[in-house]
Amino acid sequence: MSVYVVGHKSPDTDSVTSAIAYAALQKEMGVDAVPAMQGELNPETEMVLNKFGFSAPEIMTDGAGKQLMLVDHSDLAQAPDNLGDAELLAIIDHHKVGDITTNNPIIFNAQPVGCTGTVLKQLYDINNVAIPANIAGIMLCAILSDTVMFKSPTCTEADKAACEDLAKIAGVDDMQALAMEMFKAKSAVDGVPAKDLVFRDYKDFDMNGKKIGIGQLELVDLSLVAGIRDDLYKACEEVKADGRHTVLLMLTDIMKEGTDLMVVSDDPSLIEKAFGGKLEGNTMWVDGMMSRKKQTVPNMQKACGC
Repeated sequence: MSVYVVGHKSPDTDSVTSAIAYAALQKEMGVDAVPAMQGELNPETEMVLNKFGFSAPEIMTDGAGKQLMLVDHSDLAQAPDNLGDAELLAIIDHHKVGDITTNNPIIFNAQPVGCTGTVLKQLYDINNVAIPANIAGIMLCAILSDTVMFKSPTCTEADKAACEDLAKIAGVDDMQALAMEMFKAKSAVDGVPAKDLVFRDYKDFDMNGKKIGIGQLELVDLSLVAGIRDDLYKACEEVKADGRHTVLLMLTDIMKEGTDLMVVSDDPSLIEKAFGGKLEGNTMWVDGMMSRKKQTVPNMQKACGC
């Protein structure tokens, strides 16, 4: 029976590449592991896979009757449907511990680093398995993406050290040039429906009984979305109408290192309380905000009384 290795819903570069890299490690250890993802590739991830010669993993959204290993998440809301009818074998992550529970012991490795790729680099080393050059390349890209080329507050010395090693294995001489190539792909918005952009990198959270959705668009310049802001706001309203208390869309300027936070909420004052600012219309500039995991979610949880 094949074991599916799968990342979270609205897959990003870390979740997809981690599925590929961990499945490859499991195969080296004798497990019939298959990488999978829960949605279509975003432009950055598609560029990364093409650059290092990988096809997109198969799409798998229903865990019923399957053996699963999860990467880059441990929340039920982000996991495959019917997880309770699956056999969960492992979780490899770099986020807070989520709400998934199991009846049996599993492999669980969640570390306070900037990327699941960094955890996987350690697992390859611990198991004395050489990392193939192409897998090193996609793991490197995942870390550069998640840490925003080491600018994110989630970045650690372990992430930087992993990148140095992975770049050598992959034959990458200029990490900054690679990161900029990725960021330009990530910034592609032309012709993409607004709702697809909201869901490009999106997660739902339960915060003290409130369903809070947080999406993020990382852009090399906010001018790229100047002409579609109204469409993005309407899309956020549609997403909120589907049973959510609040939807936040982080329009993150990679170069200026801050976020224009778009807000649709039953209680806008909650967001002002969370981030210590005032909304101007439906947005608020938050200087230095780069990370949903470390800056947006914890502030919202505190404001919601979690």
